[in-house]
Amino acid sequence: MDRTYIIAEIGTSHGGSLEKAYQLIDAAVFAGADCVKFQWVYADEILHPDTGMVNLPGGSIRLYDRFLALEVPASFFKKVCRYARSKGVAFACSPFGIRSLRELWKLRPDAIKIASPELNHFPMLEELLRLQNTYYENAQIPVILSSGVSKLEDIDKTLKFLNPLLYAACADKELPLVSLLHCVTSYPAPETDYNLAVLKFLKERFSISVGVSDHSLDPELVPAITVAAGGKIIEKHITLSRETDGLDDPVALNPKQFAQMVKIVHSVDLLAEEERLSYLMKEFGTEKVNAILGDGQKKLAASEKANYNRTNRSIHYLKSLKAGTKLRAKDIAVLRTEKVLTPGISPEYFKEIPGRKLAVDVTAGAGLLWEDLEV
Repeated sequence: MDRTYIIAEIGTSHGGSLEKAYQLIDAAVFAGADCVKFQWVYADEILHPDTGMVNLPGGSIRLYDRFLALEVPASFFKKVCRYARSKGVAFACSPFGIRSLRELWKLRPDAIKIASPELNHFPMLEELLRLQNTYYENAQIPVILSSGVSKLEDIDKTLKFLNPLLYAACADKELPLVSLLHCVTSYPAPETDYNLAVLKFLKERFSISVGVSDHSLDPELVPAITVAAGGKIIEKHITLSRETDGLDDPVALNPKQFAQMVKIVHSVDLLAEEERLSYLMKEFGTEKVNAILGDGQKKLAASEKANYNRTNRSIHYLKSLKAGTKLRAKDIAVLRTEKVLTPGISPEYFKEIPGRKLAVDVTAGAGLLWEDLEV
């Protein structure tokens, strides 16, 4: 990767409209992105229906219903994938569970993005490994991991789990087979929470290509400093307008801003590595740049601490059950906790639960805890 790889995160901003999806791809091409990324949403792979409410301009609705409204058929993604490639940009997508991963795999995307909340979705990651191992190495698909609202031990556990992929060959010339994006899971994320000096630490600790998934509002600051700090991939949301009703539109860049970001990123690319920070300090001020660089220690950012154990995954009950019930796989799911529910144990233990008996009555949506189970 000779220059920074730039991903325009379209996500669900298309609102289910194929025409708008094409417009967003066109905007990303105009702005100079290398890749467009979508999100393959099935609400029941992400949330329990009782996870809580979200306030929208039209009133308060269940967050589950908001995600339900984002669902589109597999044919939608087939069409946007074909359209993106016809425009000369790569197509990437985030699955949120095993079903969406399998359907995405059939499209053979240019990259699979594992979003921050799914960094610990081990049943899905296990299926990803199975799918990757189905093909010879030169046909494997690059995987990009985001690490927002995660601790160092979380990243370490996931990369150890995906170890078979870390040293495999990849035919893709733009991306390595596995890369890691630093991220702050806050919308918007304050620039000074980014601690971009951590990129060097992560790169050296895991011997992996690194970058940033950026939710800050400024089109230049975090992306430009990412390049100076050693990042090789930048992902940022794009929208036709921040005034539209997409979930992430308020923190996205419009096409003009995205082009502004691409311009400064590639300008920094052209500089010698040892010149990049001094150039940016002259542009933005030493104090501001140092504040965004931070101390380089991997830790939860101040703006995302409250999200830990709520946006990432844990095991939840799908329905209310009585004490003495022998649990089946279909009684539980790996979900985000989000609004009002209680978090459960890590998804890494999912296979250990079926066959265990409940020691207490449990409520639909609640997180499964070890103390719920008979010894």
